[in-house]
Amino acid sequence: MAKLVCVLFLALLCIAMITTQVMAKDAAQYGSGNYGPGSLQSYQCPSQCTRRCGQTQYHKPCMFFCQKCCAKCLCVPPGYYGNKSVCPCYNNWKTKRGGPKCP
Repeated sequence: MAKLVCVLFLALLCIAMITTQVMAKDAAQYGSGNYGPGSLQSYQCPSQCTRRCGQTQYHKPCMFFCQKCCAKCLCVPPGYYGNKSVCPCYNNWKTKRGGPKCP
């Protein structure tokens, strides 16, 4: 039984390490000049938020908060979800309850 627990723990540790490496590689990929703080002009926010919110079932609230965040941060992370690390302002803006403000 102890061997099984040890093997499961090592497997979880390996998965966590691989996931961290993949996430770091994605952040480096998106770290180019196309994304990041101040990478957008305010007139680009609607099109970038349309891209960001394109696959959610909560399109209207996503668009509302994305445009609000984009206007403040002049940045929208790449992809439909996640990747917020390339835009710290977008990532760190929180609600009163401490949850993420930006989709």
